[in-house]
Amino acid sequence: MNLLLLEDADFVTAETVVLRDRRFVHMQDVQRVEVGDQLRVGRLGGLMGTAKVIRLTQGEAELSVTLDLPPPAKLPLTLLLALPRPKMLRRVFQTVATMGVPRLILLNSYRVEKSFWQTPFLEPAAIREQLVLGLEQARDTVLPEVLIEKRFKPFVEDRLPALAHGTLGLVGHPGPWPPCPRNIDRQVTLAIGPEGGWIPYEVEHLQNAGLEPVQLGERILRVETAVTALLARLF
Repeated sequence: MNLLLLEDADFVTAETVVLRDRRFVHMQDVQRVEVGDQLRVGRLGGLMGTAKVIRLTQGEAELSVTLDLPPPAKLPLTLLLALPRPKMLRRVFQTVATMGVPRLILLNSYRVEKSFWQTPFLEPAAIREQLVLGLEQARDTVLPEVLIEKRFKPFVEDRLPALAHGTLGLVGHPGPWPPCPRNIDRQVTLAIGPEGGWIPYEVEHLQNAGLEPVQLGERILRVETAVTALLARLF
């Protein structure tokens, strides 16, 4: 935990918080804080700063908080991602939050098994939990927006063209495509497919919506690896 994230409910006064949950346990067991210690903190959705431990008992910690720093800037990106396998999904949420993606759209695909959509990891509370872990890792306070689109064709035909308009639209896809560009300084709409990639029908529809296929080479990457590799290359 590189940043102690505070929520509105933690504040007992404008500058004082009391913690009793997993964050308190982390402070005790991992950071081994004592009264007088200072910690990096941030208010979820707000500013970052420091907190001083002013009271510590077996059940709770009271902190005096000063928030005066903005969170890091987000990437100029909308990420479309074919829904990954459930066991991979949690790691993807953390990665997306850690790398500064402001908007994630989970999309259906022919190669996405129907059972994937039934995972409890898509429940709002479960999504939020993983995003918060990613923010703590990166020292950020602003949650990414996560949207779920279970119908590929209506989304890609009716909404994606307007969403991608004025941006650099890209489809990460293995094949004889141009290499993924580097060091982009404009808004990007990026679509990453499932294990095995998009099928030709889907690639065609994404192209019609304004996204052009690019590749990272001959090796086929796992979804979570492809997300990291593409974002690192683009930005």
